[in-house]
Order: sequence, then C-alpha cells, then structure tokens
Amino acid sequence: MPNTISSIRRAKKSSLQTTVNKKRKSKYKSAIKKMSTLLQEGKMDEAKKFLSKFNSQLMKVAKTGVIDRKTVSRKISRVTKKINSLKK
Repeated sequence: MPNTISSIRRAKKSSLQTTVNKKRKSKYKSAIKKMSTLLQEGKMDEAKKFLSKFNSQLMKVAKTGVIDRKTVSRKISRVTKKINSLKK
C-alpha cells in the first residue's frame, strides 16, 4: 500500500494506464484475429477493404508503445504480402 501522497497518485495513474493499455492491446489482437479469419476463409475482397483499417489500427497501437513498432510493421508487411500473392 502506498504511503506518501506522490506514491498514491502514481499508483492511481498506473492503474488507469494499465486499463488503457489493455484496451489498446485488445483492439490490436481483435484486428489481427479478424484479418486472419478473412484470409483463412478466402474472402479476399473483404480482406482488401479491411487492409487500410487494419494498418491504421495497428499503427495507432504501435505509436503509443504498447506493441513494438517493428512487430506491427512486420505483421502488416506479412499480411499485405499474403493478400498480394493470393490475388494474382
């Protein structure tokens, strides 16, 4: 249990930030899950339409530092590469 005023404030701020980070990570995971299901089911038209929103959602999460930028960039690259290879 925090004793000083500053440590009480910091604990409160930390718990608030934890909830925000959990929401961001949840959005990240759900976007990846949605894209992977679209690709597995072979719905290329829907996957192409969702690609720009997918990129946007992942980069928003990466910008805040919840997930590393390189990880997000790698995921976007692999999905884009898969969509481009399957559409030919």
